[in-house]
Amino acid sequence: MLPVKHFTEFIEQNNLFASGSKILAAVSGGMDSVLMAHLLKAAGYDFSIAHCNFQLRGAEAIADQEFCQRLAQQLRVQFHTVNFDTRAYAAGEKISIQMAARDLRYQWFDQLRQQYNYDAIALAHHQNDTIETILLNLTRGTGIAGLHGILPKNGYLVRPLLFLNRYEIQQLIQQNKLSYVEDSSNSSTKYARNKIRHEVIPKLKELNPALENTFQNNLRHFRDLETLLELQLTELKKELFIYADDEIHLSIAKIKKLNPQRLLLFKLLQEFGFNESTVDDIIASLDKHSGRTFEGADYVLVLNREQLIISPKNIRYFSETQINENDPEINYGSYKITLLHDDSPLIIKDNPLAASLDTELLVYPLTMRPWQQGDSFYPLGMKTKQKLSDFFIQQKLPVHQKKQIPILVNGNGDILWIAGYRLSDRYKVSKNTKKVTIFEVIKI
Repeated sequence: MLPVKHFTEFIEQNNLFASGSKILAAVSGGMDSVLMAHLLKAAGYDFSIAHCNFQLRGAEAIADQEFCQRLAQQLRVQFHTVNFDTRAYAAGEKISIQMAARDLRYQWFDQLRQQYNYDAIALAHHQNDTIETILLNLTRGTGIAGLHGILPKNGYLVRPLLFLNRYEIQQLIQQNKLSYVEDSSNSSTKYARNKIRHEVIPKLKELNPALENTFQNNLRHFRDLETLLELQLTELKKELFIYADDEIHLSIAKIKKLNPQRLLLFKLLQEFGFNESTVDDIIASLDKHSGRTFEGADYVLVLNREQLIISPKNIRYFSETQINENDPEINYGSYKITLLHDDSPLIIKDNPLAASLDTELLVYPLTMRPWQQGDSFYPLGMKTKQKLSDFFIQQKLPVHQKKQIPILVNGNGDILWIAGYRLSDRYKVSKNTKKVTIFEVIKI
């Protein structure tokens, strides 16, 4: 007898798919996937079989493919199959044969799902696969997520056999006299997973014959702990993350109070592509001078006085753009700059993104460009020259934002205006001004 009741209960309890769903079952021909196909049929689910021939085992692979086709005919379900040139793909992508086979099959399964409107892709992983995955993760190094093992559901991928272990599957195959094929590569210990399966787990079972049950209990604890951590991280993000346009600001004072600091800061920064060693460097730098930059996969983090500032790497730094006297407006990166000429000496006071300059002192063409090393100007209200780098420090401007600020430069090379911050004192509107030119910067 097949455990149909336990099978359907596990599917319902884990919300894998509904009774009327259309399922694509990945079947290799081995005992695990064969049992899954028979259970799907016995439970009355609407499913099809998909089989991959990776062309790595010659005649044996062809025999497996033919077996799966006969199984689909026996169960009266649709059959999908494909032949992959796995070695060529692995060489082209510069990855291992195992990784190539994994990529190819999952890509193909998803293509079938979209083409035939399958609701889920059923994979025949069982409890021992979960044990092997955890041990592999521990061997290679893992965080908490690596301890929860194989999840029953991950997007469209579902694993309805996780309520069974390998011994139970073997017993069911024998009791129900179900035919299957044996992949000869499964007995080879040259692959890490097979080495754990054939050499490590038998030794562990000598210490604990009920290893599968123990791991299932541990998995529940690990998943509960992971849920608790995710809940805490959600609350921490609400407290710590301050969103400013494309940036996220985090208070260093609050980061120092995190406990456990390393774990929580890593989990907060992990989604931005920062690894654990980078997080260690960030923690070691919290009490040091500001301006240090750390790079993740897609984001950059800047230590800026009392804050950590996270911003995407793809922020555009703009090249210079010329402005002629008769231009009504020009585009500069993500900004639009408008020009207005007026005969009255009008001074714009309340809009930091607008500036009034003495027209007679302007030398065209003007230039709008980003900050450059060595830039200096005479800030409004000051008679002495100041380096822009020092000015930015006084404005408490993060290092990575310097090159995003539009700087208006006169034809003689003098800086006229730091858009949004300060005019040059030498080009301001004065009592002697006869005509004024008003510049306005608009974010687009």
